[in-house]
Amino acid sequence: MSDAWVALESGADPAERIGVLRRAYDAYVTAGRVERPVRSVVADSWHRSARAQVSPDGTAGVELDADALSAYREGHPLARVMSLVRELTGAYAQDGEHLVAVCDAHGRLLWVEGPPATRGKAGLMNFVPGARWAEAVAGTNAPGTAITLDRPVQVFAAEHFRRPVQAWTCAAAPIHDPGTGRLLGAVDITGGDRLAHPHSLAFVGAVARAAESQLALLAPAPTAERVQLSALGRDEALLVVGGRKLRLSRRHSEILVLLTHRPEGIGGDELLVELYEDESVTPVTLRAELSRLRGLLGPELLRSRPYRLAVRVDADFGTVTRRLASGAVTGALSAYAGPLLPASQAPAVARLRRRLEDQLRAALVARGDTGLLADWAYSPWGEDDLVVWRALADALPLPQRPSALARVRELDAWQRS
Repeated sequence: MSDAWVALESGADPAERIGVLRRAYDAYVTAGRVERPVRSVVADSWHRSARAQVSPDGTAGVELDADALSAYREGHPLARVMSLVRELTGAYAQDGEHLVAVCDAHGRLLWVEGPPATRGKAGLMNFVPGARWAEAVAGTNAPGTAITLDRPVQVFAAEHFRRPVQAWTCAAAPIHDPGTGRLLGAVDITGGDRLAHPHSLAFVGAVARAAESQLALLAPAPTAERVQLSALGRDEALLVVGGRKLRLSRRHSEILVLLTHRPEGIGGDELLVELYEDESVTPVTLRAELSRLRGLLGPELLRSRPYRLAVRVDADFGTVTRRLASGAVTGALSAYAGPLLPASQAPAVARLRRRLEDQLRAALVARGDTGLLADWAYSPWGEDDLVVWRALADALPLPQRPSALARVRELDAWQRS
C-alpha cells in the first residue's frame, strides 16, 4: 500500500498529527495554501471541494426519507451482500465502537450500522441512512472520495473538508459489479483516531473485494442465452455472453447497440445509413464489419436477412428506459453510468443518446428533487447542463442557492458568447 493512501504511518502520534493538520487546514481555508504534511490525495480533494463551493461548516443533506430509502435500497444490488458485510465487519465495529456504512454510487448512505452511542454521535453530522456524502456536496470524506477516485482511501481527522466531521476518521473502498465493472457504491468504516492505521484501509478493501466475489457467486449462471451489454459512459461496449466478457471495438459497439434497440432486425441498406455519416462508405465495408462481429459472437447469435440478434440482450440503456417508463426516476439515474457510447458519431447512436439524455433530464426536472438534480449537475456529463443547473437553483433552499446560481450565470454567459 502506497504511503500516499494511508492517513497515518505506523508509530506516528495521532494527537500531534491532528494539531499539525488543523493548522494546515486553517491555512488552506483562509489563504488557499496547502502545507505539509497534507497528502496529495487530500489536497486534490480539498481543491475539488472548494471548486464545488462546499461550505466548511455545513452538514450533509438527507435526500431520501424513510419510505424512499426503504424502497430504493431494497432494489439496490448491494442489498444482496449486506449480510456478508455485516458478518465480516460486525465484530470489528462493535469492539472498536466504529460504524459500518454502505453507500451507492452517488454517495447516498444506504446503511449505517454500529453501536447505538456511536450512531447517535454520527447523527449530529447527518452521517445517517439517506444522507448524501458525495464529495461534491459533502467535501473530503472517505466514502465520497473513494467513489470520486474509484479506489480505497483513508481520511483522518482534519483531512476532512468540513469541520463537523474532523473529530472522525474513516476508510472506504469502492464496490463494483463483477460482470460489467460498473461502480455500485462503497463500504466505509468510520470511528475515532484508532482507525488511522494501515490495517483499517487494508481491511475495508478486503471487505469490498469479498462483496464483489459474493455478487459474482450470486449472479445467474452464465448460459448461451444470457447476453448483457454495457454501453453507457464508455466508448467501447462490454458484452457478456455465455460467461465470456468481450470488449468490443467502437464500430462493433455501435452495431450491437443498434441491433439491441431493433430486436426485430434491420436491413443492410438501412444499417449502413444508420452507422456511417460518410455517404461514400460502401456496403462491402459494412459486410466486412458484420463478418468480423459474427466471428467474434458466433453464427448462432448474429443472424442476417435482416441483421438481428438471435437472443434477447439485457442492455444498460434499456434498463434506464424501462425504469423511466415506470416512473422510477431514482432507479433510472442510478443505472445511468453516462452518455450512450459518448464518442460515437453514428447517426442512429447519436439519436438514441440524445433521446435517453432528454428523457432522463425531463424526468429529473419534473421530479424537482434536489438530490437527483445535484447527482446529474455534478456529474461529468451534467456539469455544463444549463437546464438542470437552473432547475437545481430553483429547487434548492435559499441559503444553498448561491453556488448553483453562480454556475447558471457562468453557463448562460458561455452559451451566449
